[in-house]
Amino acid sequence: MNHSLHNFLEIVDNLVWGPPLLLLLVGTGIYFTFRLGAIQVFKLPLALTYIFKKEEGVKSKGDVSSFAALCTALSATIGTGNIVGVATAIKLGGPGALFWMWMAALFGMATKYAECLLAVKYREKDANGNMLGGPMLYLEKGAGQKWLAKLFAFFTVGVACFGIGTFPQVNAIVDASHIAFNVPKEITAIVLTILVAAVTIGGIKSISGMASKIVPTMTVIYVTACVAILVNNASAIPSAISLIVESAFTSTAATGGFVGASIMLAIQSGVARGVFSNESGLGSAPMAAASAQTNSCVRQGLISMVGTFLDTIIICSMTGLALVLTGVWSMEIEGAKMTTEASHWV
Repeated sequence: MNHSLHNFLEIVDNLVWGPPLLLLLVGTGIYFTFRLGAIQVFKLPLALTYIFKKEEGVKSKGDVSSFAALCTALSATIGTGNIVGVATAIKLGGPGALFWMWMAALFGMATKYAECLLAVKYREKDANGNMLGGPMLYLEKGAGQKWLAKLFAFFTVGVACFGIGTFPQVNAIVDASHIAFNVPKEITAIVLTILVAAVTIGGIKSISGMASKIVPTMTVIYVTACVAILVNNASAIPSAISLIVESAFTSTAATGGFVGASIMLAIQSGVARGVFSNESGLGSAPMAAASAQTNSCVRQGLISMVGTFLDTIIICSMTGLALVLTGVWSMEIEGAKMTTEASHWV
């Protein structure tokens, strides 16, 4: 029974994350990149300044600051996506998967800009006076596709309850706590449930308020740890980068605990885990962006775009480099344990 279920899930996984979806995800990003004049490259410096610069004359009745909205979106990406997502991508697709994560993120920045801009443009107030926005609204109000908006809302609830919104996050936290501090998994699960409930029951203001405090702190701690590993193994960085680029365009041979990977598997693993990490195109970030206190949908789109840059181009790159240059990617370990093992090389 378990074997049959595993085979069925593998078939579904290969179908869902096969060439058609990869072309849609990356293709959409490429389309927006050309239509927006490579906005993720030429407007990135301006977007970075917006994060730390308060918007003047804001008369919008948004619920939270633009920075808090960004942190809310990042709270779902920085952490699990970096610790487990990168490790899983490299374990499945080899070092070359990191290169394809970069590509997915580069074009995904344009997608993130577009979807968050639309979320602010077509947002509205709900019955309780709170801002409501996201793909379900701009699909209905902007594109006039009410059926598609309802379909998106249905699948979003399903993903939030039974998909990447819960199980991978909880599993990663429970595993990391057990590996690093030997905390019983049941205890971590109970404490996590209580903490999440305490924050989420308060609504978007409570969530964003907590996220704006926790996300910058954990980002600094995580980046500092990664930098320490990279500095301590600085001489191996050039060869690691060379291996990553080379493996992106050639099949990776089996070595150690790594079973080998084709170019297609590297692309599939990199893009899939890249989307899992930065969530560009998934429609989750626009919901947080819609609550921002801003008069400019363009400004919020640029700020939201920075999230993908920070998450994948910066933090995931550090994680991936640490895994490759320390050699733990080829060991017989995976997931959070692989990333934890790399931290021992400081």
